[in-house]
Amino acid sequence: MKNRSVAIILTFFLGGFGVHKFYLGHNFAGVLYLIFSWTLIPSILAIFDFIGLLLMSDQTFNGQYNNLISSSFNSPSLSSKKESINTLTELKKLYDQGIITAEEYEEKRRKFLNSI
Repeated sequence: MKNRSVAIILTFFLGGFGVHKFYLGHNFAGVLYLIFSWTLIPSILAIFDFIGLLLMSDQTFNGQYNNLISSSFNSPSLSSKKESINTLTELKKLYDQGIITAEEYEEKRRKFLNSI
């Protein structure tokens, strides 16, 4: 099990040498970071890796690096899929009828999709 906090710390302190890439299982990238560390290009790339790891959710990190995906996302029931489709369809109808504005439609749609 890889820990996101450990990956962030390794990226911050040793990212220019690719230590975080080795930790996360990207050995080829780690070797490239190590070989080109004298150019400081890996240090610049490590800044972006650091920001990406900071902004990444635990669920996304686990799915990407620990091969863990929540069971509710992996196999949602058929009824919940139909309910989701019906909710989005009803929301679209409200927008098409002019009951809600485009901004309201987009806001409600995003909130609903984020809650799934």
